[in-house]
Amino acid sequence: MEAHALLADVDRLRADLPPGFADDLVVAIYDEAEAIARASVDTDGLPARLVWDQRLDRLLTHRVGGFVAMGVLFYLVFWFTIAGAALPSDLLFEVLVEHGHPAIRSVFEGAGSPAWLTGVLVDGVYLGVAWVVAVMLPPMAIFFPLFTLLEDLGYLPRVAFNLDRLFAGAGAHGKQALTMMMGFGCNAAGVTATRIIDSPRERLIAIITNNFSICNGRWPTLILMGTIFLGTLVPAPLAGAVAAASVVLVACLGIVVSFVVASVLSRTVLRGETSVYTLELPPYRRPQVWRTIYTSVVDRTLKVLTRALVMAAPAGAVIWSISNVRIGGSSLAAHLAAALDPVGVVMGLNGIILLAYVVAIPANEIIIPTILMLTVSLGAGAHAQAGVMMDLSTAQAGAVLVGVGGWTVLTGVNLMLFTLLHHPCSTTVLTIGRETRSLKWTAVATVLPLALGFLVTAGTTGAARLFGVA
Repeated sequence: MEAHALLADVDRLRADLPPGFADDLVVAIYDEAEAIARASVDTDGLPARLVWDQRLDRLLTHRVGGFVAMGVLFYLVFWFTIAGAALPSDLLFEVLVEHGHPAIRSVFEGAGSPAWLTGVLVDGVYLGVAWVVAVMLPPMAIFFPLFTLLEDLGYLPRVAFNLDRLFAGAGAHGKQALTMMMGFGCNAAGVTATRIIDSPRERLIAIITNNFSICNGRWPTLILMGTIFLGTLVPAPLAGAVAAASVVLVACLGIVVSFVVASVLSRTVLRGETSVYTLELPPYRRPQVWRTIYTSVVDRTLKVLTRALVMAAPAGAVIWSISNVRIGGSSLAAHLAAALDPVGVVMGLNGIILLAYVVAIPANEIIIPTILMLTVSLGAGAHAQAGVMMDLSTAQAGAVLVGVGGWTVLTGVNLMLFTLLHHPCSTTVLTIGRETRSLKWTAVATVLPLALGFLVTAGTTGAARLFGVA
């Protein structure tokens, strides 16, 4: 009884403390420790490495300079990824699709393979897989090593440090900044990483908002849309810079959306006291470049690519099948796209894009191949072979989307927004269900981003049409 009474007194006294008391206490402790260290320790003989660590931290964790440095670093990573991936993607497409597809098709035809089997395996499965390799492998092979180098250097904890105060202001736990960083690699991993948050309420907020961190599978879509629709609005020398800036802008928008949603949840259905914790910054480390490249290629690039290929193969077969199964003179894909088209028009997209998101529920990595295959098979007319992704290089993809699909800049921008704000992939949904053990919160974490995606894209479309720019 005495213990319960003591804890009750503690809770009562804690409620009487002024706002920010815990933060002020931690700051006072560290200020006192710094004063003691300054008076007791001679820093004139510090190793040069420690001096540089202090100078870097003054910049990278500055209230303003830290965010400027973060934006510049991530911008450079995306610009280098976009600029460096163009040529390898075109070469891979030429080898795998323009030359590989006809060669493999001739082998099947020469062996007397039935037309339906050749269609499913060669025009569906093979072309879906080939496109994923050509489009995804080069940017991932550049992006992941660069991101891993920043991680090994010790920079990502500085990003978490900069965002900590913002998360606390939104009523979320500061450690959510770390789980968000994990989400930029994989949302399922980010959801699992929320176990580091002790408060059930704040952990639930982190789980629900983790989908707004752009995962591996969504980067190729953003990069391609930024390159095709925004990079072409400026002179060629500036195209890569503008495309990279657009991708960084969408990533930053995801962070802002996380703050807004966390703030709304913490003030409504998930009200409660914000936890306090102490975040210690690790020392900077000299990156082991070759080991980092090997690890990022094996553990990230190849793993994500393998997962994409596993999902792309059956998706290619499904796309070819629904494009060739005819009901009432039209393909099943045409009927499904037509049914979804009214919703797509409101969102500034179209039925083909929404159908692609339905087909690609298992993995975000196959969104673009699915959209292109459906666009070609449904929009190229009777001369196109249904369900076949034609010989399209990365550069030609834009011409297909604009010329065949009727896309505009607004379509590309809305797809970038919907890529950020849509339902999690099936793996992430299953992970959320396992971590929350709640059907209700799993449904909230799945439907909430989708509802936001509809509202935001419908809003941008309505505004564009109102001002006559659509």
